[in-house]
Amino acid sequence: MPNPIYAIGDIHGQLEMLDEALARIEADGGKDARIVFLGDYTDRGPDSPGVIDRLIAGQQAGRDWITLLGNHDRMFSWFMEEVPRHDPHLLIGYHWLHEKLGGSDTLANYGATYKDRTRLEDLHAEAKRLVPQAHVDFLRALRPMYETEEIAFVHAGIKPGVPLAEQQENDLIWIRQSFHEVTTPHPKLIVHGHTVVKQPSHYGNRINLDSGAGYDRPLTAAVFEGRECWVLEPEGRRALTPN
Repeated sequence: MPNPIYAIGDIHGQLEMLDEALARIEADGGKDARIVFLGDYTDRGPDSPGVIDRLIAGQQAGRDWITLLGNHDRMFSWFMEEVPRHDPHLLIGYHWLHEKLGGSDTLANYGATYKDRTRLEDLHAEAKRLVPQAHVDFLRALRPMYETEEIAFVHAGIKPGVPLAEQQENDLIWIRQSFHEVTTPHPKLIVHGHTVVKQPSHYGNRINLDSGAGYDRPLTAAVFEGRECWVLEPEGRRALTPN
């Protein structure tokens, strides 16, 4: 039997949900379980700093935790550079602080608030003062992909037809429609989040674990043995099979 590997979908500042998911994983696989976190640790939820603290503490304690890069994590990281960087993938008129993206919620979690007509440079200076350097370092160290023999874990998906070794970060954290439309096999089973679904879903060639924690819906934890997948619920494992 293959060694199990666990995955947790988009967390979006939901520390209480994260702790519940970690407890379910520990009950199923013990403290030494390998867990892949699919990115988007911040924005929208009530405690982005607490989520990052929990992940840093687990890694420092030697837990086998693999933290992937999500688009929200990169937007936060880029905002914290010496000169805030805007993600050109966003639609015109959108930015990390836009109400639909949640950067303002994250900064408020750290205690940084602002009023209308606040200058970006002033808010940035306050964020540099309030956000711990350890959190910035954590964001900058996130990796875009993790692979096993049969599975590739990413935040958003992959660009169809491109070998896994040649995938670009922008696609791995942002892609949607062109990836979702493909029903033929990918080089490996792709496990991802990024696009909210009503419940974790298996499409045959990919599995989406973003069940909407960023919108106060459940956070999904799953376990994989080879390509077989189960969702971890309070009662135990529930098989997740292709739709």
